[in-house]
Amino acid sequence: MCLAVPGKILRMEDRDGTLMSVVDFGGVQKDVCLQYIPDAQVGEYVVVHVGFAIQRLDEESAIQTLAEFERLGVLDEEFGDGFELAAQQAGLTDPEETR
Repeated sequence: MCLAVPGKILRMEDRDGTLMSVVDFGGVQKDVCLQYIPDAQVGEYVVVHVGFAIQRLDEESAIQTLAEFERLGVLDEEFGDGFELAAQQAGLTDPEETR
């Protein structure tokens, strides 16, 4: 699944001519491209889809959405180990344990 997830901009920098940032998604930090929102500021919340900030979001809405995603387990699914999750969903054991 690939969701648009709200996160808070922690840092911004120019990387080889591309405006990039580190965004916090309820404790998980990821690199995010800000080219679509070049006037974004540190401390603002943005909605991120496949590594790109696509719109701003007010803090209250962002926090509510992150809390609901956390309650539903969506953040683990979105940011966790996709291979491990797929194996669990298929009922497979950890390959390291079967050796």
